[in-house]
This record gives sequence, structure tokens and C-alpha cells, in this order.
Amino acid sequence: MMFNWLSLVTGLFYIVLGVVVILYKFFFTVLEPNIAYVLGGLLIIYGIFRIYRALTKIKKSGDE
Repeated sequence: MMFNWLSLVTGLFYIVLGVVVILYKFFFTVLEPNIAYVLGGLLIIYGIFRIYRALTKIKKSGDE
């Protein structure tokens, strides 16, 4: 159960990280704008996926 909540927090972290990468165009090094948009978008999509997966597992464990 704790893993599901940790996945929610991790998903939020990935979304915030993706927004930061897009806004500041920096991820351990200065990025070209096109690379920053792609990397930021991927991070946001992965964060949404993590949150969705955690919510479905939480809902499934609540039904049992």
C-alpha cells in the first residue's frame, strides 16, 4: 500500500521536473529548446502514467 502512495508522489515529482525542464531548459546541462520540450514532455507523460497506475492499484486494493 505504501508503494502506491510513493508512486503518486514520484509521479508528481516527474511532472514538476518536466515543467522545470521546459521552463528553464536545463537538465544537468543547458539544453537546446527542442530537446528541452521533448524531454520535459516525456517526463510529464511518465509522471501522469505513474499517477494513473498508482490510482488504479489503490482503487483495486480498496475494492478487495
